[in-house]
Amino acid sequence: MGSTELAANLFRATQTDEKLRRENIQGKEAAYDLHYDVGKKVRQTIAELGGTMPEDLPTPEKSIQQVEKE
Repeated sequence: MGSTELAANLFRATQTDEKLRRENIQGKEAAYDLHYDVGKKVRQTIAELGGTMPEDLPTPEKSIQQVEKE
């Protein structure tokens, strides 16, 4: 995962966490739905800004396991 994808994931996670707390959302199903909705909006924003969608980003040449071995 490169820095762009990592940043998008971190933004999604932090915004979801804040919304869960702010709106006092309870239960797994409601939390799952919120995660999905926030992720969908993050993806929509990336597309509107002309960014590269996460699945279209280049993958690193080496895996974490390969880097750790070195």
